[in-house]
Amino acid sequence: MKTQTLRPFIWLGLLLLAGLTRPVLLSQAVPMVQLSSQTTQPQALAGARSQQRQQQERQVRPENYDLARYPIDDRNAKHWKNLLWTTAIVEPKQPFVAQAMDKILAMTRQAKLSTAQMRTIDMALQVGTQLYLADPNTYSSLATQFRATIEQSKDPQWVAMAISVLANPETMAKTNLSPQEIQQLSQRIQQRFPNWQNQPYLYTTLQDIATRFNPPNLPPLQELLQWQAKPGEMQAYVFCNADRHALCRMMLKDDRGQWVREKGQLWSVPLLLRSLHGLNWNFVRGNTPQGLYRIDGTTPQPDDLFFRAYGQFSLVNLFVPLEAGTTAVAGFSGSPTDYQALLPPSWRNHWGLQQSYWAGKLGRSLFRIHGTGDAPDFFSGKQLNPASANWNPTIGCLSALELYSETGKLLQADMPQILEKFQAASSDTLQGYLVVVEIPTTTGQSIAPEDIMPGIK
Repeated sequence: MKTQTLRPFIWLGLLLLAGLTRPVLLSQAVPMVQLSSQTTQPQALAGARSQQRQQQERQVRPENYDLARYPIDDRNAKHWKNLLWTTAIVEPKQPFVAQAMDKILAMTRQAKLSTAQMRTIDMALQVGTQLYLADPNTYSSLATQFRATIEQSKDPQWVAMAISVLANPETMAKTNLSPQEIQQLSQRIQQRFPNWQNQPYLYTTLQDIATRFNPPNLPPLQELLQWQAKPGEMQAYVFCNADRHALCRMMLKDDRGQWVREKGQLWSVPLLLRSLHGLNWNFVRGNTPQGLYRIDGTTPQPDDLFFRAYGQFSLVNLFVPLEAGTTAVAGFSGSPTDYQALLPPSWRNHWGLQQSYWAGKLGRSLFRIHGTGDAPDFFSGKQLNPASANWNPTIGCLSALELYSETGKLLQADMPQILEKFQAASSDTLQGYLVVVEIPTTTGQSIAPEDIMPGIK
């Protein structure tokens, strides 16, 4: 079983969370679970969690958002990186925050930006998407900036992010924006970028919008359930609602093609695949893409250094196509046709299952299944779906339940059973495949085993 480590650098946790680096190999002797349920985790104590949240809230002050005091330049890059992350956690509603975000997003049309400035604007677009989706009234001025970005920015990624937030179903429902208006913006982008089909961010975003407005029939679910990407290796399935505020459901076949069961019933576990920022799947820090992933080993959690981000249990490593660091995928040399050949015939042209391929082509990486040591109420904005409130959002990973008492004791965690089932289903290799697929269901409704069982013989 291949394992990796989080230990080498103090700042590695944040970089991993941001998808900017990769852990290095570690001995296979590291156990998958480091702490027992009786261990007191100091960072999970009620006082420590309260202090952690208060530290973030205290940063939301007018002077910190003052662009005259902290202009968007190389010198202040760290300030804005930290403050924008705080903004994402707290989701403040103060006018001075909206004014600062408005001014930063106005820079998407500016020429001759430095690399540091572009990184700040990237993150401002990510967090701006989150704020606008959560509260389009307080952050109404951002809509003007998104439209201006579509009309004037020369950066295809920023243009794609701008139309993506405006075309988000949440946005359209709250702002009464019509499909016709979104289609007009899509046409405007195609006029401004005649080679848009060769611009991956624009191509995937406009394809997403077109598919959402004219959804094709879902291919037979039974064929997907009968298929395995590679016979002789385990196959995990994660079924999701298109509304990622709702919980997804993971089920598993072992390396003999048999569904994993527990006490005579099909084994399954809920997961949350929602991006904190509400970003589309094709952007860094966005929702977990649909499609096929390679499962390849674990990343052990050796101590409490990364406890808040990942909890106390090992992380399962997932790799999208074209991502380095995993064993070769049989029959895949990098082309879309090779990728499609890994899928069941009736699903090969299904746009949703193409997402992981395009995510890899766009450079997304470091997807993991993991728990969390953060309190369920650490992140704001969970009121949309109380059923998933105990699961924390991520910036691309698959989030498993992990709860602690006020005295720092583990109450409940799903990672141990996930690790156990994966290990048994793969005959201890912890290698195989995982597919994420959205299936039709009511907005806000979590996926239940009963939604899948009719297709399983």
